[in-house]
Amino acid sequence: MRHLLLILCCLLLLTACQPSAVDATKVPTPVEVKTQLNVGTLYGAQVYVTTGQGTAGFDYEMAERFAEHLGLTLNMRPYATIAELYDALQQGEVDLIAAGLSDTQQRRERFRIGPPLYYVNQVLVFKQGERYPADISQLDDNINVIADSSFIETLANLQKLYPELIWNQHNDKDSEELLAMIARDEIRYTIADSTTFEINRRYMPELRAGPVLLEEQAVVWLLPPNNSDRLMSQLLSFWHEQQRLGTLDHLNEKYFAHVKRFDYVDTRAFLRAIDTKLPKYQKQFQQYAGNIDWRKLAATAYQESHWNPNARSPTGVRGLMMLTLPTAKQVGISNRLDPEQSIKGGAKYLNDILERLPESIPENQRMWFALASYNIGYGHVEDARKLAESMGLNPSAWRDVKQVLPLLQKRKYYKQTRYGYARGSEAVHYVDNIRRYYDTLVWIDNQNQQLQDSFEDNLQQTADKTEVETEPETPQSLGAAPAQ
Repeated sequence: MRHLLLILCCLLLLTACQPSAVDATKVPTPVEVKTQLNVGTLYGAQVYVTTGQGTAGFDYEMAERFAEHLGLTLNMRPYATIAELYDALQQGEVDLIAAGLSDTQQRRERFRIGPPLYYVNQVLVFKQGERYPADISQLDDNINVIADSSFIETLANLQKLYPELIWNQHNDKDSEELLAMIARDEIRYTIADSTTFEINRRYMPELRAGPVLLEEQAVVWLLPPNNSDRLMSQLLSFWHEQQRLGTLDHLNEKYFAHVKRFDYVDTRAFLRAIDTKLPKYQKQFQQYAGNIDWRKLAATAYQESHWNPNARSPTGVRGLMMLTLPTAKQVGISNRLDPEQSIKGGAKYLNDILERLPESIPENQRMWFALASYNIGYGHVEDARKLAESMGLNPSAWRDVKQVLPLLQKRKYYKQTRYGYARGSEAVHYVDNIRRYYDTLVWIDNQNQQLQDSFEDNLQQTADKTEVETEPETPQSLGAAPAQ
């Protein structure tokens, strides 16, 4: 009996020492709550760029909207090369790539392709003054392109027709750098998307477009090839929603429409005027701009008078901002030929127009409506807005109103309006020109800031190096025992 009790006690002790069994199904697996949309990108004027006015770019704005659609915050991560972007997506560092990349067969084999955002042509680019090549076989030098770009696939296909075709791939350059090398005579030929070319020739007017090598290539986002069904479904839903809202049309107009018109002589003249004329008036533009970016005010003045304080038109407008006599009196200007008074008056007039505009017009488009009003009058712009609404267009979207403004020159339409005939097509060109001048001023400001930052960094490094070299020797630095 005593032995039996001993055995029972041992069994009880052994049972107590065993870990208790837990039903795994009753323990909830912790689920990581996603709070960010991580998007890989490349720097570029139409893709992703940071300026003194904030962050901009077609892909950036769409990514920001997509993150909001998902209820997430956007984490935009710029990478140095396309290869690094690919690696980041494959390693799960980013959820998708939004970098102005085109839809190609090779990319379809490696990634999932999102819906088209816009379309571009691939164009051969060379410098003004070079012989225009009728086709790729007439090139007398190698083509320089970005490594891993869609241009490589295009050239590989062309090489089947032209076996002598040779190209160089650059891992440490982007499209804008290659275009700058063309302008500096460092290389002869490159390939660029039509949008990139059109944007950059405003700063480098010597660039010239040659034959189109590939037409209407869709610019898309790239998603991981695996485990991205849900993200693709969300992206398609978002894309259809943005199409319905007109977002894609708006961004196309914002980034590309105004750069399609190009005047080589005017662009060269504007760049010279920035160096020779603008310094005389820049402080006044900055002083009196008010709520307007001073560079938009300066761009308006250049469109009006080419920064000539004595400018005069046959219709009686005069001065740097080309004010009419009634407008000058309205804004309290006594001498329209005085540059400072003219700038002050033009700025006040523009700010007054901005305040009068309906609140329904978005903040990022109000300036274009104000400039059109500055050119042809507030009443005519209101006529165009009403006409747009009657045609089923959005009266508060500049992309729609700019389509309607030229109709004010046709009797069929202007007879329906309150203020009648107006040179609406001139107002559209007027606004487009100012937008191009403004973009150029922003670009030059950014370039100057980068040079200044680089200069200050070099200066600091030189100062640090000098301080180290001139530091007096102490017993400790000579290897002696430190003083106690």
